[in-house]
Amino acid sequence: MIAAAHFLALLSPGPDFFLIARTSLSAGWRIASGACVGIALANGVFIVAAFAGMAALRPDSAWFVVLQLAGCGYLVYLGVLFIRYAGSSELKVSASGHTAAPPHPLVAWRRAAGMGFLSGILNPKNALFYASLAAMLTGPHASAGWKTFYGTWMFSAVLLWDVLIAVLIGNPAVLRRFARALPWLERISGIVLILLALGVITALLLR
Repeated sequence: MIAAAHFLALLSPGPDFFLIARTSLSAGWRIASGACVGIALANGVFIVAAFAGMAALRPDSAWFVVLQLAGCGYLVYLGVLFIRYAGSSELKVSASGHTAAPPHPLVAWRRAAGMGFLSGILNPKNALFYASLAAMLTGPHASAGWKTFYGTWMFSAVLLWDVLIAVLIGNPAVLRRFARALPWLERISGIVLILLALGVITALLLR
């Protein structure tokens, strides 16, 4: 459920999505892949920080329960926003395609990577989101092995999904189809996040 909630949350466009789209449309997907790497690294920083923070708290402590409840509240908040504003994101299709590659692709790639990292690391929602997901892990699923598995999955999912967006976003037909499906993707993401939070709250009440 945690892995699925994380992936579904990726489907809802945010600042990172639009940075990738803009870079891909203006400079091509190879340059945009730099932004993807930067965004993934920023997410990796939050993932490591969130899971390391969980290691400092005992699962049976009051602070851990408070953190879990706060995480559930944030996931419910995100879910409600996804459902309430489903379809309000504007994905403008450009008929002109992307322009020619810059004269120094490596410099442009590094610049895009830096912009991607700043976009991800300066977004406070990323920190709260990963802290919320990390707080969901209890019992055997809170072991170092499971945290490594979830962290690897989240980092890989962010990177691969963003690269896929960069490759496909230059195709106007693909962008139009994604724009039509976006409202339903946002609604499904919101429902899953809310169900995950309610499931954890129920487990806490049944202890």
